[in-house]
Amino acid sequence: MDRTNFDAPGDGRVPSSTLRDLLGVMFRQRPLVTLSFLGVFSGAALAAVLLPERYEAHMKILVQHERVDPVVTAHPNAMPPLSNTEAVREEDLNSEVALIKSRDLLEKIVQSCGLDAPSPHPWGLPGDNSAAGKDLRMARAVRKLDGDLKAEPAKKSSLIQVSYASADPVLSALVLTTLADAYLVKHLTVHRPSGAFNFFQQQTEQYKKQLATAEGHMAAFGREGGGNAVSPQIQRDLKLQKASEFEANLRQTEASVTQTQERIRALGALAAATPSRLATTDRKSDNPQLLGQLKSSLLSLELQRTQLLDNFEPSYRPVQEVEAQIAQARAAIAREERAPVHEETTDRNPTYQWLDGELARAQADLASYRAQAAATALIVRDYRSNALLLNQKDIEQQDLVRTAKAEEANYLLYLNKREEARISDALDTQRITNVAIVEAPAVPLLPVHSRWLYVLLGIPCAILVSVGSAFVADHFDASFRTPEEVAGFLNMPVLAAMPSSAV
Repeated sequence: MDRTNFDAPGDGRVPSSTLRDLLGVMFRQRPLVTLSFLGVFSGAALAAVLLPERYEAHMKILVQHERVDPVVTAHPNAMPPLSNTEAVREEDLNSEVALIKSRDLLEKIVQSCGLDAPSPHPWGLPGDNSAAGKDLRMARAVRKLDGDLKAEPAKKSSLIQVSYASADPVLSALVLTTLADAYLVKHLTVHRPSGAFNFFQQQTEQYKKQLATAEGHMAAFGREGGGNAVSPQIQRDLKLQKASEFEANLRQTEASVTQTQERIRALGALAAATPSRLATTDRKSDNPQLLGQLKSSLLSLELQRTQLLDNFEPSYRPVQEVEAQIAQARAAIAREERAPVHEETTDRNPTYQWLDGELARAQADLASYRAQAAATALIVRDYRSNALLLNQKDIEQQDLVRTAKAEEANYLLYLNKREEARISDALDTQRITNVAIVEAPAVPLLPVHSRWLYVLLGIPCAILVSVGSAFVADHFDASFRTPEEVAGFLNMPVLAAMPSSAV
């Protein structure tokens, strides 16, 4: 036996899918559909009648890069600035949008246009004019203006679209006009800070005084130098040139001193090795008298020895004494023969005299060279010391010149910057900036939406609401309306069905 399935999906009914079933739902819920349609349509009609018309004013702002100032500068060779053709970044546009909707700007617009004026009390009571009440009205007006004021960058462009809608068309245009004027002033204040001209003016005067002081120091330095027209650098170079010349002479003199000392040593050595006198005559002869006496004595001794030998032995003492005397006589004769009488005559040596004269002259030259070297060394030291002093003066002068040039460069720089700041301030006074109002706000003549638009929009809204409410009500209705729903819930075929009017 088949099991009966009571677990139907949802509420147990099979959802209708045919057009007749959909129309059946609308027919069954026709009171709800009618009431829903009439309610929504009546609300739209009342809104079209009661709600005031809103008039929206528009304004477009062109944002460019920083403005390129014209070439009106004090510099004679100023090059024209290159214009920046790069597209404006999205960050720049968003920054300008944030600047447009800044709180202080909105407060100025509220005050200028009277948007914070107290609304009339419905019972005729006076408004709250206290400070707290005014601040509260100002805060509410600023918040409402911030909500009603729309500012957004246009896609793929450098434009910012600004719009404001209100019930008064003149007020809408006035708010945007006031916003444009206040925005341009604030943009100049933010991007072109004031006081630049005064700052450069002060710096110009300051560097002008410093330049005059530096020039005064240079004049005083010239007077301290005795009014000499020649610069310390030229004088120093001349002193160094003279010092170099005298230093060369000193080196030459020192070389002469060394050479003379070597000459003196050589002459002294030659003079020491050279005799002062030369032998002119040299004679050698014997002493005949002495030799004759010695030979006669030798002969006598020999005769005496002969006589003694005839009578005595050789060992006899007198014989030996005679032998000794004979030997002495022979030795004396031999000595005299070996050392004859020498006779020599001498005279002064001319070579020694020349060496002695040259030595004396060299010693005199050495003293002269030494004196000359000492005097030249003093002159070189004097020139060197003067060159050092002049070098110090040249350094001081160069420092003064550099200071004067730096002060002059700073003075001319700030003078040019002051002129550029003056030109920039003049352009800022004429509001020549990198933003421009390309579409000025005008008083709108037509409202944003026509009253018939509410009526036309109310018809589809009423239809959607009525149809939706019918299906919702039918969905939550638990009764069976068709045989198919009964068969689907009971899981058995329906044999017969009778309409409710026949029951």
